[in-house]
Amino acid sequence: MELRHLKYFLKLAEELSFVRAADKLFISQPPLSRQIKELENELGATLFERNNKRVILTDAGKYYQKEIQELLQNLKRVNATTKKISENQSGEFRIAYVSSTFSGDISKLIQFLSAQYPYVNFRLYEVPTVKQIAALEEGKIDFGIIRSPLHSSKIDSRLWYQDSFSLVFNRNNYSISSENDFESLKTATFVFFNKQYAPYFYDALLQICAQYGFKPKVVHESNNISSIIQLVKNGLGISIVPTAIMKSHNYPELEFIELKKTALFTDILLATPKGNQSQISQAAIEFLTEKISKK
Repeated sequence: MELRHLKYFLKLAEELSFVRAADKLFISQPPLSRQIKELENELGATLFERNNKRVILTDAGKYYQKEIQELLQNLKRVNATTKKISENQSGEFRIAYVSSTFSGDISKLIQFLSAQYPYVNFRLYEVPTVKQIAALEEGKIDFGIIRSPLHSSKIDSRLWYQDSFSLVFNRNNYSISSENDFESLKTATFVFFNKQYAPYFYDALLQICAQYGFKPKVVHESNNISSIIQLVKNGLGISIVPTAIMKSHNYPELEFIELKKTALFTDILLATPKGNQSQISQAAIEFLTEKISKK
């Protein structure tokens, strides 16, 4: 028994006419009759009653029609799922992000992809930009959310969104009403990213403070934006962070002031290994860029 026997049977069961069924199948009538007879012989059952005037399904034929329809529908589902899994041979899709970019959008992305590709195991990692670049070049991750600058011929990227910088402080410890008060922070304690972990951010902090005429006193360093925010919240210092952070760390003790005069921005990029953008990567890019465009 071959798949064509089943397809021929279903078409004849639908049309109840050898002439019409053969026409729809783009074959002549004799081969169709022969295939149906072969199927009945193999099953040891009569599926159709036929005479010169009509073709009708037997009770066995009606049962067989119902079961084969379900079988082929299931086969179609299996084929589609296999194709989705094949897009990533291991059955895994590895997504990395930097801690300062994590938001509800990334959580929603995982939900979206899991619904679209239910048999792919999505793994989410928090990885600094420098290490993400190396992992993307080596094919160790499939999709990265990183901050510029990016200098690699082995990685494809596109802009997700552009972010400014903001001063963040505990309002119970500091009285700062606007960006113009920034110069009064010359003696303040700063909490910031570790220089080796996020060299661009560290340099941006120095550059911003230099524009206001002083060098920051960095006392506490961390590799995680949540830890930085927690230290600031507990009154252990102030920090300069990407402005988008306030959406996910909007605590009543904290005040954010966007530093518009610095004219410094950071680009958030969606990155994939060069020439290896899968259908899943494309779906992720479209989902995230659409989210940003609606804001």
